[in-house]
Amino acid sequence: MEHNILIIGGNGLVGKTIARILQKRNPHLNIFIGGRRGGNTDRSLKIDLTDPNSFHAITDHKIELIILSVNDKSDHVLQFAIKNHIDYLDITKPTPDLMKAYDIAKKSDVSSRIVFSSGWMGGIVPGLVNVLSKDTDDIQAVKLFVYYSVKDLAGESSAHFMAENVAVPFHDYKNDKPNPVRHFLNTEPYEFSFGIGKRDAYNFDVPDLYILNRVERIPNVSVKMTYNSKFITWLLGSFQYLRIYNILSLKERKMIFGSSGNGDQAVFEVLVQDKNGHKKLSLQSTKGQAELTALSAVLHTEELLRNPHENNVYFSHQLHEPLSLLAQLDAYETINTHIAS
Repeated sequence: MEHNILIIGGNGLVGKTIARILQKRNPHLNIFIGGRRGGNTDRSLKIDLTDPNSFHAITDHKIELIILSVNDKSDHVLQFAIKNHIDYLDITKPTPDLMKAYDIAKKSDVSSRIVFSSGWMGGIVPGLVNVLSKDTDDIQAVKLFVYYSVKDLAGESSAHFMAENVAVPFHDYKNDKPNPVRHFLNTEPYEFSFGIGKRDAYNFDVPDLYILNRVERIPNVSVKMTYNSKFITWLLGSFQYLRIYNILSLKERKMIFGSSGNGDQAVFEVLVQDKNGHKKLSLQSTKGQAELTALSAVLHTEELLRNPHENNVYFSHQLHEPLSLLAQLDAYETINTHIAS
């Protein structure tokens, strides 16, 4: 059965990767690419997020699902999808924007599937938490440890987010209460898998903090990150400790976080403490974070197309049976996972 799918931001790194993986796995799909400048093919649509008048191309081409791979800060696309009963999958929003968009969706009369998938690496972490513990009511704590390589091929959005927000406090959660923290402080030593070894990891803001605490009601949630370079990790922490970010311009902060290499592995590890003890799931993407984020978006898309989920507002992990999600990740040639107690 044919379906018309639109990837807005489809000319960016992650958008292009979504289109490649999705088309290879589902050659029957009609995939359209939306961007401000349009394009040279009949599958290229001129969509300007700041101009809702350009959205007529979405209904003109009978789009059934919009995949948003660029942050729509004004939520014009979200509101258009709700109004026109179009399925919607968003992988782009930092925590404050996600909270605002989720509030808009929950207050709306929804007649399609509205899916927020803006957690780490396409929103798969809460699903993997559910692999480790069958009932989130039994979970006392979740820790996410992230290994990020400056050699990885990275898009602009994550660098821009860090540049804009590195000096802004955020919250992790302790005993079900928000705990104010700042990026790159509160070091915690951690032994990473896949040959990485022991590293100092620092505070890092991702939407999973909000999702795991406020949606899944897990009382203690934290996220820590380390770079492949121990010196860079230390330097970023020193800049925060000395409050240097506060006096740098946005342009200067973008220069700090805007590096991108030719490709490297991306690794994260999920630690769950429940009434049965401690468990850990380690995941490695040998082709980096863009490939894994795009794959996650593809898995959510395939789930929406394959199964009759009711019209409602979802976080992406709520679409999946946890072990099925893990099996699909494991089946991909560049993903490796390991579970330990």
